Amino acid sequence: MSDPYVFYGMAASLYTAKARSYLRKQGIDYVERVVGDPRYAAEIMPEIGRLIMPVLQTPDGRIVQDTVDIIEFLDATVAPDSSAFPATPVHRTVAHLLELFGGEGLLRPAMHYRWDFDGTNVDFLAKDFSLGLVFRGSDDERAAVWEMASGKMRSATVAFGVSDELIPAIEESYLEFLALFDAHLAHSPYLLGGRATIGDHAFMGPLFAHLARDPYPSVIMKQRADRVWRWVERMNTSNDDTGEYGDHPGELFADDSVPDTLAALLAYIGAEYFDEAVAQIVAIDDHLAEHPDVVTGEVVNGKPARRFTGMTTFSWRERPMTVAVVPYRMFLIKRLQDSFADAAPADQRRIRSVLEAAGLDPLLDLRPRRWVERSNNREVWGELQEPVRPT
Repeated sequence: MSDPYVFYGMAASLYTAKARSYLRKQGIDYVERVVGDPRYAAEIMPEIGRLIMPVLQTPDGRIVQDTVDIIEFLDATVAPDSSAFPATPVHRTVAHLLELFGGEGLLRPAMHYRWDFDGTNVDFLAKDFSLGLVFRGSDDERAAVWEMASGKMRSATVAFGVSDELIPAIEESYLEFLALFDAHLAHSPYLLGGRATIGDHAFMGPLFAHLARDPYPSVIMKQRADRVWRWVERMNTSNDDTGEYGDHPGELFADDSVPDTLAALLAYIGAEYFDEAVAQIVAIDDHLAEHPDVVTGEVVNGKPARRFTGMTTFSWRERPMTVAVVPYRMFLIKRLQDSFADAAPADQRRIRSVLEAAGLDPLLDLRPRRWVERSNNREVWGELQEPVRPT
């Protein structure tokens, strides 16, 4: 019997939840360790050059960081009919769109409901964070680490667009999302049918780690969207856990179709996230135009730990919103475009029709003058190309 994988993360971590749900759904043998474990500093940090999670350590010692890389690495070992990446072109491209929105577009409500309700959340969070970041430390050590970590996360909350002026609209938007996802789950246990795909795993990050675990938002989910709560439970199991659906086939929607309830969710994503995604592409292209000395393969922002590249402002719900520019999102948008490019012409027309109905089809074409790629567990700049900007 081979040794298990070692999975480094922590319970409170959004991206840990994404990859962990994949490990569980696929029944992969693994041991989870917190990033505060001394073995993380000794074995992982020298390899990846930053404190980040999750990280997978293979039985033969290979280090794989980032949820996309971890899931793709593991997915190559599973049976095709259980892959997180749909085989059909429409579903595959939609899955990548859902991955983008789940991991990035849902950050705003996730951060707001975690960090703006201290009266309910803070005691839980202080213990939860310190248990993952400090390994068998003293109370004083835990308190110091909590103060540092919570300060950084509160700053990130603002960087993701949460402000006093926009909080009512952020809460309204999240409740609309819950209602749409709950309605979709009335007929299907997962986003694309009878089994989890990469879109489900990406949604799991914010919906489990923040919005179902943290005390304040967990009550909202249970009261307003019980099917979403059940989906969260289902995504943390190694079996289907679909009893309320009867003998539900573990297959994706027939004929590569997009049912009306999923189309409604995609339209919501178009209304809520499209302008932000475009603003990110334009901001990255502007940054690259101002830095013509950037070379292919160079680490983005010079150091792996630097996650933001300035700020950008766009219109959201008829109000200006200012957010951090996140180069990593170019990596996810490129995956969406690559999925579209790999499809046959007739399938491309079907994909474009689905995204056009949601107001998202320009995401198939827009691009900065360099994409962001992944190499050696770091984000790096891709090759120079002709940018395509909004007209």
